[in-house]
Amino acid sequence: MLLRKRAINLLARREHSRAELATKLASVGTPEEIDATLVDLERTGLLSDARFTECYLRSHARRQGVVRLRHALRMRGVADHLIDAQLIELPNEMDRAKTVWEKKFATPPSDARERAKQARFLQGRGFSMDVILRLLNDVHARRS
Repeated sequence: MLLRKRAINLLARREHSRAELATKLASVGTPEEIDATLVDLERTGLLSDARFTECYLRSHARRQGVVRLRHALRMRGVADHLIDAQLIELPNEMDRAKTVWEKKFATPPSDARERAKQARFLQGRGFSMDVILRLLNDVHARRS
């Protein structure tokens, strides 16, 4: 009962993936008790990796690219098929990258060093090199 109560308290604060919740409950119960509790929470709809994935993407997709989002969700124990299903629903990655780029830089790179700096920034945010190169080429073409 203590295990279930703790799990519900954690879920009341924010959505958790099954793996995250199992990790947070590890100090409270045995693996068998934790698994039984998580199965029960999934059965009742209180715990859902699909819902967690949707919430995570809603709050992080504006600032991050698909590469980083996918990695973060995998690290939280979300299955690839759930990640793929939700990533399809995201707005165009090029548009998101442009928004992030405009907020940080707003002016096209003036030389190769500045171009590399901007590309590294966008890469760190998880945007693919294909998107980064297209974006930087596009803003460079508009400047000319």
